[in-house]
This record gives sequence, structure tokens and C-alpha cells, in this order.
Amino acid sequence: MSTSGKVSKRNAEIRNALGNRSLVFIGMMGSGKTAIGRLIAAALGLAFYDSDHEIVAAANLDIPEIFERHGEAYFRAGEERVVQRLLRDGPSVISLGGGAVLSKATRSEIADHAISIWLRADLDLLMSRVMRRPNSRPLLKRGDPRATLEALLEKREPVYALADIHVASARSSKNDTRDAVLKALQEHFGLAHASHRQKQGKNS
Repeated sequence: MSTSGKVSKRNAEIRNALGNRSLVFIGMMGSGKTAIGRLIAAALGLAFYDSDHEIVAAANLDIPEIFERHGEAYFRAGEERVVQRLLRDGPSVISLGGGAVLSKATRSEIADHAISIWLRADLDLLMSRVMRRPNSRPLLKRGDPRATLEALLEKREPVYALADIHVASARSSKNDTRDAVLKALQEHFGLAHASHRQKQGKNS
């Protein structure tokens, strides 16, 4: 969990528009959900949670161990419980594991308690990132990792596309993606237009 103190006027407007809802980052492993989630939480002065880290803390096992000992179904059930708790304790910024939104129950909780943001990334970018820590990705341990990742992407993208906001994960820098997310939130809440009208009024 992390929080930040100073919040700019624009970010304070986004925070106020959010109300009691949380911001939930969804997308594939390697899309940058945790890194960008932390930056957005800091920008808005909200707590940040990574659902995978919360699952590990609750189970007292790391994720590969959970998969090996208990299987994916057990992991997904625990994931549902953790995400529900985080969403109901909001507002906060939450990064979800790549497969979390395949659960209808989790999608329903997100719809009721959050604004969802899909961080999009193409296969080449995802591969370049996930292969830096291949041992932490249990779904990529069997067979050809690229083929597995491509199949997961094809299966999950239609569900990710249901998100309220879509933002491309930038190849350049985390700050570029952070700024794109904040701009998208401004537009989602209609704040960019309101700010423009205020400036016009002052200049008239």
C-alpha cells in the first residue's frame, strides 16, 4: 500500500469526481499495471494495492507455490475474495492480476465499486517485459511462452475491452503512460471540457 501527500488541482478534480469508487487497472501480465497503478495512486493521493501481493500475504505462499500446491482454480477463488475486499474498502487504486476479470463475480464488483482502466500492450512489448522474470509467471512455465502469452491475449482481450477506459502502455516511459491515464480520466469525467470553459470565461 502507498499514499502520497501533495495533489495538483487537476488531480484533485479527478479524485473528487471519483468519489468513493476505486480505480482498477486490468490487462495482461507485463502491461505495467502495478508500476502505473503506483504512479496514479501517488498522483491522486490514494492508497495502492496489488491484488497478487494481497493474495500472497493472505495465503503466506508466493503465486507459483499456490499454483503448484493447489491449482489455478484455488488461486482464482482466493483472488475473487481478495478483490472483493479491496473494492469494498475503497477508494483506492488497485492493480489486478491478468486473469482476474475473467470472473463474472469480479467484473460485477468492479462495475459496482470502481472505474476500470485497461492498459493495452502488444505481444512483443509484453514478451520483452515478462521474460525479465519468467519464473514468477506460472502460466508461462509450460511449452512455448510466446505462444502461451499470445493465446491468453486472444482469449482475454474481449473481456479487457469491456473496461471503462482504454490506455496504451507506452514503450517510452512510465511517466508517459501515467500522464495518458490522467488525461483519459479527465476526459472520462468531463473535466477537460469544464476546465477549458472556465479558461474561456476568464479570458472573455
